[in-house]
Amino acid sequence: MTFNFATCDICDVHKGDLSGHFRVLPPVFKDYGQVRKFFGPVQTVKCFEDNSLVKSAVDSKGWIDTAQGRTPKVLVVDGGASLRYALLGGKLGEAAARNGWAGVVINGCVRDAAELIGHQVGIRALALMPLPTEKRNEGQSNVPILIQGVRIAPGDWLYADEDGIVLGSKPLV
Repeated sequence: MTFNFATCDICDVHKGDLSGHFRVLPPVFKDYGQVRKFFGPVQTVKCFEDNSLVKSAVDSKGWIDTAQGRTPKVLVVDGGASLRYALLGGKLGEAAARNGWAGVVINGCVRDAAELIGHQVGIRALALMPLPTEKRNEGQSNVPILIQGVRIAPGDWLYADEDGIVLGSKPLV
């Protein structure tokens, strides 16, 4: 699996794409994981102040098998941009790394920053919040979501590096 990509280069190639197949997330996400550069096909979770489905996702297999071999996935969580509770912490970050996820992007908060930086997985979120969520087993998995005004669907491809996060409806590199 090659990490030979730069989001700036991807944007240069696709900047004229008006079809909606190429998208760029706004620069509101901060980096909390050990892995700064990651990519893969997207799996989605939509939840609000309840991380039950986030836990289920990171506890599951974080890759797909393709003709080119094992391809790590990226979990994209629409937490409704809530800043009141953390949807992922040290234990779930460890599970994501252990189960082979390339990264987790959360439209919401994370906690346990000192632990997250030690896990071999990319983690992006809006902010830190020490409060954990309630566990109500509410939300949806593998549904199209809207994050910061950008449409994201299961199976899209996400690329993240130091410059930002871009998405395509198919692989971009």
